[in-house]
Amino acid sequence: MVDTRADVLFEASWEVCNKVGGIYTVVKSKAALINDAYPTYVLLGPYIELQARDIFVQEQSPPEFQPVFDDLAREGIVCHYGMWQIKGEPKVVLLEFSGLAPQKNDIKKRLWDDFKIDSIYSQWDFEEPLLWATAVGKLIEKYVQHNNPNGSKKIVAHFHEWLAGFGLLHLKLQKVKVGTIFTTHATMLGRSIAGSGEPLYDILDALDPVKEAYNHGIQDKYLTEKACAEHTDVFTTVSEITAIEAEKILGRKADVLVLNGLDIEKFPTFEETSIKHRDNREMIREFVSYFFFPHYYFNLDETLFFFIVGRYEFKNKGIDIFIRALGKLNDKLKAEGSEKTIVTFFWIPRDVHGAKGELPINKSNYYQIKDFVRRNSSVLQHRVLNNIFQCPVDCFNDETAFNKGGLFDKDFLLESKKLRINFQKKGNPLLVTHNLPFEEQDTIVNELLKAGLDNREDDRVKMVFYPVYLTGIDGLIDLPYYDAIVGCHLGVFPSYYEPWGYTPLESAALGVPSLTTDLGGFGRFLMQKGVPNEGVFILKRFHVSEEETVEHFTEILYNYCKLTPKGRVRQKIIAKELSNLADWKELVNNYFEAHNLAIARVWGA
Repeated sequence: MVDTRADVLFEASWEVCNKVGGIYTVVKSKAALINDAYPTYVLLGPYIELQARDIFVQEQSPPEFQPVFDDLAREGIVCHYGMWQIKGEPKVVLLEFSGLAPQKNDIKKRLWDDFKIDSIYSQWDFEEPLLWATAVGKLIEKYVQHNNPNGSKKIVAHFHEWLAGFGLLHLKLQKVKVGTIFTTHATMLGRSIAGSGEPLYDILDALDPVKEAYNHGIQDKYLTEKACAEHTDVFTTVSEITAIEAEKILGRKADVLVLNGLDIEKFPTFEETSIKHRDNREMIREFVSYFFFPHYYFNLDETLFFFIVGRYEFKNKGIDIFIRALGKLNDKLKAEGSEKTIVTFFWIPRDVHGAKGELPINKSNYYQIKDFVRRNSSVLQHRVLNNIFQCPVDCFNDETAFNKGGLFDKDFLLESKKLRINFQKKGNPLLVTHNLPFEEQDTIVNELLKAGLDNREDDRVKMVFYPVYLTGIDGLIDLPYYDAIVGCHLGVFPSYYEPWGYTPLESAALGVPSLTTDLGGFGRFLMQKGVPNEGVFILKRFHVSEEETVEHFTEILYNYCKLTPKGRVRQKIIAKELSNLADWKELVNNYFEAHNLAIARVWGA
């Protein structure tokens, strides 16, 4: 453990008590370890009542903060002091910043005059964090004035992403003696270029960042990010791949890599995940049964569940090459007459208008059949027992002889037939579980059809586009996110642009093998560790043609399909072990290193 030197640490993020994306997980999952390491640790976020009411407990302001809050109140900034109800129970200040709105144009002018941040055409998505983070900067400034006028205390302020960066710039303009750290989790320009389908890593060296920022209409956010990287005491990124990108785009090499981790203790043991896998797999099997079996049957004992989950970023998340690889896998399995079936879930939320009408009907019909079997189970059990007791030992080698007593009478068979007819549907199963506005224009749907993945009976690879969040009460699978993951066999995350990549790490921590890429921060982290390409499979995408990537991708998926049950268990064990490499207990030291470096650069000690 690195010795920490700061007396006070402020950490500012738009995602403190405000779940938006992956930074929420970063801040939340390490908070307990950070809290234990410093005499005073305070997280700073926006006060958004709907988000805060269930996880934030307001408390009496401590003496060192009350005069700060009083000063800010006179400027129209309302501060809510309290505790975030997470592990470690860290202290939090959530700021209401609407009172600064009349100063918005003055703040923007100052940012232009001093940092050349062009925000003349900016919208609310820029102006809202501008007001909040400026309020954050004022809070830290007032805290220093009231509690550290002679500069004896070593105070560090850590800002995540451009959204919080205006607070850093405020401190620099006011020449406040605070060690500052700025972390970019993903550059705005890099994400925009990759998302537009351009080969970011191939054009990076020749890029004119300012010109490209204007071309993509993100000049305000890019110029803010660049100013923060230039003027912070310590510049950090979350991975090696983001450091490469940031050095070219923002013009500064990262001082420290603050790699993202997980609190591995919060995840179940391998034995616990094995039990959960069986239970949750059965729930997924029930969904698959009423989704597919009205149309045709396949053996669930020979079926594997793959999944991809994340934002609907078709190129950045690698959805495009995943579909192509699945198409090739389907052709390969069909050609060799494989009995294996792969059901692939696309858990990628988008706007929907409720579940498709036939699914609740299918589900009801399925449970009618299941209930019918349950009601007759005691009779069937009695008949099986009678057959065992009546049958001579020799007849156990002859199925016909063993069953001659008759397990099923005419009434049972007749009712079974009626239920089966009622369950039966013509045509192919659905591709999408929910009603999508303008489904015929949906990119995922069209690419699945283009790849020949339309859920025909002879397809060995089946598709389920499930475009809603896994809440546990969606009316179909009814499993929360982590439970749904545990019920599957392989998580697939073939991202082109992935500064870190929590999803393959989370899957591994849950004992589920996963796939990431050498363009993902987590993938490159594992490569640097020199671990074998097992448990978490690393797909080659860095300076590799798309055709080569798809071929490699197909090979990985095919080889996984060929594993025996024992082979799959081995991969689960390896995945679980690999997740320990990214435990916050180890990776939090990178944060402490950054904090100490900021102190050294400001206090010279």
